Amino acid sequence: MKLITHTFLTLDGVMQGPGGAEEDPSGGFGHGGWLVPFSDADMGTIVESWFARTEAILLGRNTYEMMRAYWSQVTDPANGVATRLNHGRKYVVSNTLPRADWGDSTVLRGDVIGQVADIKKGGRGELQVHGSAQLAQSLHAAGLIDEYRLLAFPVTVGAGKRLFTDDAPPRGYDLLESRTTRSGAVYQVLAPKAFEAGGLTVHDGREAAR
Repeated sequence: MKLITHTFLTLDGVMQGPGGAEEDPSGGFGHGGWLVPFSDADMGTIVESWFARTEAILLGRNTYEMMRAYWSQVTDPANGVATRLNHGRKYVVSNTLPRADWGDSTVLRGDVIGQVADIKKGGRGELQVHGSAQLAQSLHAAGLIDEYRLLAFPVTVGAGKRLFTDDAPPRGYDLLESRTTRSGAVYQVLAPKAFEAGGLTVHDGREAAR
C-alpha cells in the first residue's frame, strides 16, 4: 500500500488553517482561511481526483474531528469526496480519543509509526493522509511517505505549522506531475529519491556514509 500525503501550502510553506479562521488557531495563528480566495474549479478537480483513488484515509485527531463535523452532514451520494469520507475506511491517530464513531474508523494509539508501516505492508492501493500537520511531519521524518501531492497557493502568511520543518531530514524528489490552476496555485506530485547532501547519501529518511 502506498502512503501519500495531501497538503495545501502557502508560498512560505505554511499548511495551518487553510480553510477558515476557526480551523486551527493554535499557537496564536491568525491567518486562517488563506486558501479561500484562490479556490476554483481546477482545485476542485484535483481534490476530487485524490479521493477517487483512496483505499483508506489516515488522519490526526484534530483534522479527523474537523472533517467529521463538516463532511458527515453532506449526504448527497453524487458527492464523491463525502461518499469516500463518510463510508470509506479511516484511521485516526490519538492517544486521548475514547472512540472513533465516524463510519468505518479505527483509532491508532502508541507506536503509530510501526502501525502505519504494518498497514502499508498489509494493504493495497492508497493510504492517504490529508492535512494533519503533526502526523504528516512524523511520517515524513520516518521516511514512510511514498508520494507527496502538494498544492501551493500564491500567498505568504509568515509563522505557522509546516510540513517540512527546520529539523526535517534532507531529501530529494522526482517530479511526477505539475500543473497550475487558474487562480495561480501550483500543483506538484513528488516522489522521494536518493541525493547527495553534505557528503552523505540520503535516501528514504536514512543516511548512509559514503
